[in-house]
Amino acid sequence: MTLKQLRYITVVAETGNITEAAKKLFIAQPSLTASIQELEKEYDITIFHRSKRGIEITPDGEEFLGYARQVLEQTNLIEERYSSGNTGKHRFSVSSQHYSFVVESFVELLKKVGGDKYEFHMRETETYDIIRDVANLRSEIGILYINEFNETVINKTLRDNNLSFTSLLKVKPHVFIGRKSPLAGKKSISLEDLKEYPRLSYEQGSHNSFYFSEEILSTVDSDREIIVRDRATLFNMLIGMNGYTICSGIISEELNGPNIIAKPLEVEDYMDIGYILPKAIRPSALTLDYIDILNRTIRGQDLTGNK
Repeated sequence: MTLKQLRYITVVAETGNITEAAKKLFIAQPSLTASIQELEKEYDITIFHRSKRGIEITPDGEEFLGYARQVLEQTNLIEERYSSGNTGKHRFSVSSQHYSFVVESFVELLKKVGGDKYEFHMRETETYDIIRDVANLRSEIGILYINEFNETVINKTLRDNNLSFTSLLKVKPHVFIGRKSPLAGKKSISLEDLKEYPRLSYEQGSHNSFYFSEEILSTVDSDREIIVRDRATLFNMLIGMNGYTICSGIISEELNGPNIIAKPLEVEDYMDIGYILPKAIRPSALTLDYIDILNRTIRGQDLTGNK
């Protein structure tokens, strides 16, 4: 096993395609395939299933990739700390639920430390994938929320993956609606007020459990459900369909425009939004910078839907 082979399999996993990975790695496709096969033979495992449709990561491959990413991350940390005159790219990755302050902080970090060469990843993704990304070191940090309903399941999943959770802020639930929604004139909104309007929520993939929902009160019945995958689609639906989604109440007009507003939801609940990190790995300097920026960004927010 070599570090080069570990790098090869992580790139193949990220691209999902041998040909694309070979181009990205600047090697011939047969050489890449042979290198992976040598690694599989050495450890008597199958990392990828190959078919006409492309490649799929096997369960053994998922586990092996988790260890591979840890080894590569540790190698990067050693090089970052002990290499003099390091002129390589800054690399940093965040996996998060859909929070505007996370993106704002990401932009601020990039402005601060990006320099002339960088490769930054901002992954707004499913809750379980956030946990998996950080556990497998695909991302240095993850952002998600815990509340009374999901804390047992989320905390167990974090423990199983040797991850820690640190709170950033605890907020009361709010509702995002369009500025021209029939509910826009209300000072606060009740669950009864929402009954006749479409509820929007983010898709959670194969782990579509209520406990992994990005929106609280996901067990409350709604006759009209719209499931989306990205922030832009959700916001367009909020405006076009007079829909709503239940959220933290923090929104950036600079990033998301003036047409979405937040209203307090009349329920006794909370969202404890925080970050997750691997317990066994010391956070990088970029991660610590990002946490500091997150805290400063949050201090500049209010819960009226604007900065």
